Amino acid sequence: MNDNSESSKVSALAKDATWKLAQFTAGLKFADLPPEVVSHVKRLVLDSIGCSLHGATLPWTRHLIDMIRSEGGTPRATVLCGGYRTSLSQAVLANSSAAHAFEFDDTHKPSFFHPGSICFPVALACAEAEGARNGRDIITAMVAGYEVGTRVGMGATMSLFFRGWHPQGTTGTFVAAASAANILRLSPEQTLDALGIAGTQSAGLMSAQEGAMVKRMHSGRAAQSGIYGALLARRGYSGIRNIVEADFGGFLTTLSDKPDPARVTQGLGTEWETLVVGFKPYPSVASIHAALFALRELMQEHKLVADDIAELHAGVHKMTYVHCAWEYNAQDVTAAQMNLFFGLAAIAVDGDASINQYREDRLRDPRILDVIKRMKADIDPEIDGKGPGNRHAVKLTLRTRDGRTLRKEMTNSPGSPQCPLTFEQIVRKFSTLAAHSLPPAQIERVVEMTQNLDRMDKIDDLVDVLAQARVT
Repeated sequence: MNDNSESSKVSALAKDATWKLAQFTAGLKFADLPPEVVSHVKRLVLDSIGCSLHGATLPWTRHLIDMIRSEGGTPRATVLCGGYRTSLSQAVLANSSAAHAFEFDDTHKPSFFHPGSICFPVALACAEAEGARNGRDIITAMVAGYEVGTRVGMGATMSLFFRGWHPQGTTGTFVAAASAANILRLSPEQTLDALGIAGTQSAGLMSAQEGAMVKRMHSGRAAQSGIYGALLARRGYSGIRNIVEADFGGFLTTLSDKPDPARVTQGLGTEWETLVVGFKPYPSVASIHAALFALRELMQEHKLVADDIAELHAGVHKMTYVHCAWEYNAQDVTAAQMNLFFGLAAIAVDGDASINQYREDRLRDPRILDVIKRMKADIDPEIDGKGPGNRHAVKLTLRTRDGRTLRKEMTNSPGSPQCPLTFEQIVRKFSTLAAHSLPPAQIERVVEMTQNLDRMDKIDDLVDVLAQARVT
């Protein structure tokens, strides 16, 4: 490569980035984690379990679970709501796809994806398969995944998304490799190979969001790639050892037009991106949550119903506009969950946009479609000008049939680090998601076990409860 090329500059600015991530991952111990990180991860574990259990009941996940069962595999790890155990790689394919199956999984806004639906299934399956692993090991492995994956995502910037890549399937491979490498206790050199093996399998196209079950599987394939990376590296298989920063064919230079290489290792081990991971109150793309809450508040404040709306306009960030403001055509549940207009219309009609709204029988609800006809969106220069950190912000303008013009602006929605959910709200969300696969007593047990995860010397009891989960 030419020394003056942009790729060479990236390589220089991110010099040894992959090696630094590998050293951090292999060296991370539970004792290194601040108490607030441990506390936050325990809540993230509960949330991820709920997302996994509910996701495993859905048709698109059942297809995958049935296929994996038919293929068979050495029984080393549990398939949630599957009633069987299979190989590590197949178990995480199922469980991570389930965790991402209903757009309810946690979110890290600066890196544009959902690391929890990858690192929890990977850590749990590895712990089960290896035996003699405890709750502290799971927490530590998840933090390794959160910290490494989010930094690679921040380094790639939203340019990765604008090129049409799905961060869940691309950046997610680094989450999985780091979590697996940590809990499998790989050396720094082995971890370097694991990252290089996993990262070269990065894949997932954003067009899947407009009507395809396969979007859910991007998470599972990322998790599976991380498992392959760690298991092969443990056997001496080599990977791309400079995969993050390579000037030709590297992750940053290939998947992003405008990478920010300094962010890959900035604050590694001292600034905890894990604490920036938020929870989703609605099962839809995080980019529209502020808009949904803003409309709900506007309608409650002025006692409006859907028929009162003459016109609704949303001013949003460019990424939200590209990601979510495309014409709604009732393709499938995935498309509805990713679409700004469907979510807003559900709020207008039902006052909510949750499990009961994102159902097949609601996709063509005449009342929802009628409200959508009265909506439009565009890129707001002020919101867009404040950069990627402001990409969830919204300016709503609602004109009523009786001639009033009402406005509401919102920058951060509930569930974000700036407006965190309470523990009670997280428990309620989990209980709702787990209701179709666990009885009430077991739901309470899972809540208790996750909150005592750092004191759990064996994870057998947690695995046993989750292994008993069934679709009801």
